[in-house]
Amino acid sequence: MRRFKQVDVFTATPFRGNPVAVVIDAEGLDDATMQRIACWTNLSETTFLLPSAIADYRLRIFTPLQELPFAGHPTLGSAHAALEAGFVTKKKQLKQECLAGVMELTVDGDEIFVRGPQAKVAEIDSAQLARTLGVAAKGFLRVDVGAVWVIAEVASPDALATVKPDMSALASASNELDIAGVTLFAASAKSEMHVRSFAPAHAIPEDPVCGTGNLSVAAYLRHTGQLQRFGDRYAARQGMQLGRDGRVSVRVDPDGVRIGGPSVTCIDGTLAIEK
Repeated sequence: MRRFKQVDVFTATPFRGNPVAVVIDAEGLDDATMQRIACWTNLSETTFLLPSAIADYRLRIFTPLQELPFAGHPTLGSAHAALEAGFVTKKKQLKQECLAGVMELTVDGDEIFVRGPQAKVAEIDSAQLARTLGVAAKGFLRVDVGAVWVIAEVASPDALATVKPDMSALASASNELDIAGVTLFAASAKSEMHVRSFAPAHAIPEDPVCGTGNLSVAAYLRHTGQLQRFGDRYAARQGMQLGRDGRVSVRVDPDGVRIGGPSVTCIDGTLAIEK
């Protein structure tokens, strides 16, 4: 038996954010077992907490199909679970080891923030992707923050709400371009940020509230000189089309981009794992 939590991230209200499954005591589980559990939970990500020699803990992150080097909401939800379960000592600063390196986390009241990896931004041939979206979008760029997203802007939150990608075509294009998927953003008349993220190549047609997608949007805005439209402290809203209402707090600092928010545990129990 292993301790197990399902945590809703980017919300203080259960069932309104983005869930992640967290196996607390994962030492001794092999790769195949971790992948099988991730497939069984059928969430966008399942994580496994392990001891670390160089950080407060080591985290492995799996989609139903594969392991990821880094992901935003699983990192924050797993930190919440680790602190709540006593897997790590409660303190203001945490370090998480993962395949992308050592991530720095900060506990700020009820919110946990993570500084994302240094973004790598590049031009991309967007014609194939644009055809899959079913909506006019502009400014396509490839942004690598551990997960690789193509970021583009649509005209308004109303236009963003109507997006219905051709998921099969988008999955094919994502595989050909070696990206997680596409994250779209829009600004309201009050310069509020609305975001949607689509990753069908990873068996995630739409991510309810996407951490790395929001990291990538912030990196995109900084790279293109548009950060003043929202400021270096802003909140992004995501998930309404899926019956959620997640809020991602974004901080753009000289030393990197941080995302954060509250988390809440929805399931707290044990997981029976075959020996």
